[in-house]
Amino acid sequence: MDGLFKHTFLSLRFFAVLAALILWFCVAFFIPVMFLPGIYLVIMFGAFVLVDFIWLFGRKVLIQGNRILPHMLSLSDENQVQIMLRNLSSRFWHIRIVDELPEQLQERNFNMELELQPYGNERLSYMIRPLSRGVYAFGRLNIFAMSRLKLVSRRVQLPVEEEVKVYPSIMQMKKFELYTISKIARVHGIKKMRRIGLSYEFEQIKTYVRGDDVRQINWKSTGRNQQLMINQFEDEKSQPIYNIIDKSRIMLMPFNGLSLLDYAINSSLVISNVALKKHDKAGLLTFSDKIGSAVKADRKHGQLQEILETLYNQKERDLEANYELLYFATRNLIKTRSLIFLYTNFESMYGLQRALPVLRNINRQHLLIVVFFENSELESISRTRAGDLKGVYTQILAEQAINDKLAMAQELNNLGIQTILTRPEDLSLNTINKYLEIKSRGMI
Repeated sequence: MDGLFKHTFLSLRFFAVLAALILWFCVAFFIPVMFLPGIYLVIMFGAFVLVDFIWLFGRKVLIQGNRILPHMLSLSDENQVQIMLRNLSSRFWHIRIVDELPEQLQERNFNMELELQPYGNERLSYMIRPLSRGVYAFGRLNIFAMSRLKLVSRRVQLPVEEEVKVYPSIMQMKKFELYTISKIARVHGIKKMRRIGLSYEFEQIKTYVRGDDVRQINWKSTGRNQQLMINQFEDEKSQPIYNIIDKSRIMLMPFNGLSLLDYAINSSLVISNVALKKHDKAGLLTFSDKIGSAVKADRKHGQLQEILETLYNQKERDLEANYELLYFATRNLIKTRSLIFLYTNFESMYGLQRALPVLRNINRQHLLIVVFFENSELESISRTRAGDLKGVYTQILAEQAINDKLAMAQELNNLGIQTILTRPEDLSLNTINKYLEIKSRGMI
């Protein structure tokens, strides 16, 4: 009996009718003639509840279902989850579904409703957006079945517990891979750079088009074909590309629910994939107060998977970054001249000046690109109209912080260090454009 009542729940309609009956008797206190009809209404209501209860628990509720999850979830993207339900009985059911979502999603009011026809099948779907990496545990599927009266509901729990890992954004990686090789790239912000440098790998002789380098005209072929022909060379391949990620305290700042560290992790996966598709070598290094994980640049089979697993396991640290230790790590790990994307952040000119000697030393040996972030919230504050003196002060401080960021980028550029100052949500796009620019200019 305890198990029976454990799975019995009263619906909103039950309480609505009950409230109407209470109101009826309140009015009957002043109008006595309404009291006797109220008694009949209570008896009728009790009878309907009893019939509904017997209908629900008179036989087994034959409902089957399962939850369909992706093999892995993608960080910060909308991931689809599907629920399949099947009615094995000849009865009609009004269904309310309460899915036990992972605690990381912090979703406590999730439910869906549908009508399940006799022997019918239904497929539902909903989207989730995970904002942290790790293992997400989905619990049971709670099915609350009601008859057409909708006075009492019976809970049926489906044991479909499952765990799934949330990896750095696989969807973003595939999207940018498509954009870099397709004709729609320019529409989505990927810039097609005209190659300025010259490699030594000859590819083919092709017809001259406006914008080609006239120095590469092949005069013998031009004479034979009676039109301008030029030599086309392949881009340099097998160049080492390293993503170095700062995991220190400064990278824990959140924007749109995602930390700067996770933005950097997503971008590193995107760049690594694009570099491997361009036949370059991709590598990874993480650091904070100590050196974290390291993946030597390579383009072997399984390199991207190794980078993905390494990025998945990164944990932030609440300490300051040790740039001197980073310099020694690059000396020991990166033996040949490489293209390095350093994902970090500077909130003051003083913080930049502390790291500047190390950045200059790394830039002498490699092509260093320092990637740091604009504060989009400060930008919105600076554009907001101030309504009082406090608002004016806040706006001035916000504008000063924005100008400090621009000054830091200018300081790095003056010292010959490439920079990307970007909004967190535009990080992957701007990083890819910089990579394509470096490749087209033959700088590495």
